[in-house]
Amino acid sequence: MNQNKTDDKKVVSITEAAKLNNVTRQAIYVAIKLNKLKATKETTRWTINLNDLEDYRQQKYSRTKSVFAGELLFDNNKGYFSVNQVAEMLSVPAQKIYYATRIGLLKAHRKGAAWVIHSDDLKEYQEKYVQKKNRRRQAS
Repeated sequence: MNQNKTDDKKVVSITEAAKLNNVTRQAIYVAIKLNKLKATKETTRWTINLNDLEDYRQQKYSRTKSVFAGELLFDNNKGYFSVNQVAEMLSVPAQKIYYATRIGLLKAHRKGAAWVIHSDDLKEYQEKYVQKKNRRRQAS
């Protein structure tokens, strides 16, 4: 009978919730403490209802939904991308993109705590990067 009660509620532990959300246990615990995720403490163990976990997942901060001065930071439709998005597009580590912006090879604009890269700047960088790569291949 106790097993039926658990099945009806569909609850998980902090560890299971972390695995389901692909985050650390600490991230789940912090979300509970900040009242961003509903959880119940039964003696020494936290339990989280799967419906509450789904609500948390929907409300969770997402870099792709970030807004600065009322506008979407990384509006791909308008040609604005994050460092990580650019790195993925070029199949290079994000650190390489950060470095390229720091030394002036790739133009990026600071908006709040984020660097935003416009597709025109990306295209210019790609042309220079590809040309440089091709020159190295021809020299070999």
